Amino acid sequence: MQRSPALVRKILRQGSNQIQTVNSSPCDVFINHRGIDTKRTVAGLLFYHFSRLRLHPFLDSKNMKPGDKLFDEIDEAIRKCKVGLAVFSPQYCESYFCLHELALLMESKKRVIPVFCNVKPSQLRVRDNGTCSPVELQRFSWALEEAKYTVGLTFDSSKGDWSEFLRDASDAVMQNLLEVEGEGAYKIDRKYDFQDQC
Repeated sequence: MQRSPALVRKILRQGSNQIQTVNSSPCDVFINHRGIDTKRTVAGLLFYHFSRLRLHPFLDSKNMKPGDKLFDEIDEAIRKCKVGLAVFSPQYCESYFCLHELALLMESKKRVIPVFCNVKPSQLRVRDNGTCSPVELQRFSWALEEAKYTVGLTFDSSKGDWSEFLRDASDAVMQNLLEVEGEGAYKIDRKYDFQDQC
């Protein structure tokens, strides 16, 4: 993907020079992931890479501190984020938290970029293990299907090129951020056009 240098500079100016850990400002990209599968590999690497690009990523282990309420902090970060990055992995669907975050991203109509890490979309299924209500199961299944039918990235961590993956993920996030920011500017312009006519 080709990025406009002026737009990239604009996004970079909005960031800070340091890697963010605890961050109360809205995040640019919310990283939804299964910790035991990807926190020390794909998700952690993406967090640091986005931080170095001066974006504001949200990763629970990096942005939250002891005493924070999980649902309060995570739900607020999702509501305020611009783009979601869902890192699907073999054990992703076993996590209530992963599915809750994905459902909230979809319900909030956020742009979600799926990353299928060591798993094929067809292998992802919500299973009834007796801990979720039928309403939650339906909600999670719907969100998962939405994500599975969204163009995303695939990555095999044992055979894939990590630098190529980081480049592709960065390009996808930056392109989506630019589009989201463009949509916001369009909505503001339309608001003023309407007001000028009244």
